[in-house]
Amino acid sequence: MNLLDKLKTRLGPLGDHAHYSHGYYTYPRLEGEIGTKMMFNGEEKLVWSLNNYLGLANHPEVREADAEGARLYGMAYPMGARMMSGNTKLHEQFESEIADFLGKEDAFLMNYGYQGMVSIIDAIVDRHDVIVYDAESHACIIDGMRLHLGKRFVFKHNDVEDCEKQLARAKKIADQNNGAVLVITEGVFGMRGDQGKLKEICALKAKYEFTMLVDDAHGIGCLGETGAGAGEEQGCLDQIDLYFGTFAKSFAGIGGFVASTKEVIMFLKYNMRSQIYAKALPMPMVYGALKRLELMRTKPELKAKLWEITNALQSGLTEAGFNIGDTNTPVTPVYLSGSIPEATALVQDIRENYQVFCSMVVYPVVPKGMIILRLIPTADHTIEDVERTLSVFKSIRQKLVEGKYNPVEVQA
Repeated sequence: MNLLDKLKTRLGPLGDHAHYSHGYYTYPRLEGEIGTKMMFNGEEKLVWSLNNYLGLANHPEVREADAEGARLYGMAYPMGARMMSGNTKLHEQFESEIADFLGKEDAFLMNYGYQGMVSIIDAIVDRHDVIVYDAESHACIIDGMRLHLGKRFVFKHNDVEDCEKQLARAKKIADQNNGAVLVITEGVFGMRGDQGKLKEICALKAKYEFTMLVDDAHGIGCLGETGAGAGEEQGCLDQIDLYFGTFAKSFAGIGGFVASTKEVIMFLKYNMRSQIYAKALPMPMVYGALKRLELMRTKPELKAKLWEITNALQSGLTEAGFNIGDTNTPVTPVYLSGSIPEATALVQDIRENYQVFCSMVVYPVVPKGMIILRLIPTADHTIEDVERTLSVFKSIRQKLVEGKYNPVEVQA
């Protein structure tokens, strides 16, 4: 059988719906300036789908820095991978500043977050080592573990008791093979919005010897007194051995970083294949990242505004009878249950008749039968935006009760 012909028969669980979803539910085109109001299908929508938590994407100082970086350096500089010809003083300056921000000895600036996490896992474990990870870990973590030739054990989402059970199994095998144990979890889980049980898991280090790797892509900038993320929020940042973050959320850019001890960072610089064999992050993104980090550190009012909007939105949805789960971060999921075709009718109603744009999350991102309407508040939203959105959700709840989108239902 021809391989390309074979692909036509296995689009995958999301691709199977492409004949009616592409360009609207999947791959939608939001146009115009990044913000809370954008154009979709020729009409302005109130947007709750961008991870622009601190509103930095179009902050005037950020836009100026981005433009200045492009003017000074162009998009091509530096040419080459960091190890060969792509290293600069500004790359190293960001590494120093982000390490200081997180209270770590050193950091490594990477070209992309997703590939960075895959490559970190690939670099630090060998076939004798054992990985223990949360069941709802991000796809980049799962893909990184696919490269691992050793054992791995999954624990139920945020279940510390089950984590300890898997740690006991992992340590036994690691000890038998002269290996080590790596625990991977997230600071904030991007779909459910709940924080990982970092403090409780770190406490297990007293009984089980392991290294802790945390993906805090959604936590940095949003959580903690200074915005240093979920580890700071939970008082255990110093116990996180490898702290990973991306620029795709609060930093509103492209790239990623990992912070740890000087010895670990030096090891990663010489062993991460995604950085050794790929071009360095372009200078305008580095130049802009420095400005973003500066604003994150010097303008706490951005995080305060984010939480004002978050609290108003989440409390309003709860009071309106919606289930938003266990979120304790800005990520705001509205849980529904039912089939995908009916769920698309609900989302279309929200977008076309109420002019509100939020994302719909379905299988395989979440379990079959679960539907999440995922709202992301930002520092750019206003209380008026929240009130308008709550009015919309109260209207659609009434329609849900009346069975207008049958069999889609609000989860208890």
